[in-house]
Amino acid sequence: MKRAASQVVKLGLLQSAASADTQANLKKTLALAEQAAGRGAQIICTQELFRSRYFCQSEDHKNFALAEKIPGPTTDALSRLAKKRKVVVIASLFEKRAAGIYHNTAAVIDADGALLGVYRKMHIPDDPLFYEKFYFTPGDLGFKAWRTRYGKIGVLVCWDQWYPEAARLTALQGAQILFYPTAIGWHPSEKAKYGTDQHNAWETIQRSHAVANGCYVAAPNRVGLEQIAGVDGEGIEFWGQSFVAGTSGEILARASADKEEILIVSVDLARVDVMRTHWPFLRDRRIDAYGNLTKRFVD
Repeated sequence: MKRAASQVVKLGLLQSAASADTQANLKKTLALAEQAAGRGAQIICTQELFRSRYFCQSEDHKNFALAEKIPGPTTDALSRLAKKRKVVVIASLFEKRAAGIYHNTAAVIDADGALLGVYRKMHIPDDPLFYEKFYFTPGDLGFKAWRTRYGKIGVLVCWDQWYPEAARLTALQGAQILFYPTAIGWHPSEKAKYGTDQHNAWETIQRSHAVANGCYVAAPNRVGLEQIAGVDGEGIEFWGQSFVAGTSGEILARASADKEEILIVSVDLARVDVMRTHWPFLRDRRIDAYGNLTKRFVD
């Protein structure tokens, strides 16, 4: 493959444990973002719903008090940091859009502190200890990509990871990097039997998005065991292992399974143009033959 002029950008993925203290979580994330910027990160991404523990382990109306407006206090704080440090920030938040309408939302802040926009999680799961349908209205903004100071990025959220349609529709808007703020882990009692397969499936599907779309994939995940008072069961053991995959799906870097980390990874955006030219999957798509994708099931 012919080499293109380098367009190296440094990514910073924030992998941390969360406590019940939302202010402490914000303070920690701001400190981690500062450290990431100090290590050269130009695009910084939080884990999913970083301001609180993963409250979707139960259906409890009290948890709606955790939601906030966007723009609001968290985006204001991160905008100040972005402007000061000249970094792009992707922040995953519990958004209160209106009374009775809440979203799992990612805010995208450019390196001048401007809020470029938001992505509202489109695919909402409902599984034991992942009762997100109780809290989140499905996104209504579609799939989006933003031109930031350091490149064109797309943002999807956690459960969106499993859907090739979401990655493709975001990549078709020119996204060079797909970010997936994440909160995924094991039920402790199932880890021995299913843990390896579950983790491998999660990583493999996202690496495949990088291959199929000729782009980078960055997935920051939270870490640690979260047990919430009054909720039955053993909690969720979040498996960490935040990672960045290259344009051929190769793992460029992976964080640990049990430690808080800042994963700093350099990516060359020139590779996106090279890969999409030499592996022209976008060129060879048969858009005339895909009409059934808009159907629930084809008999």
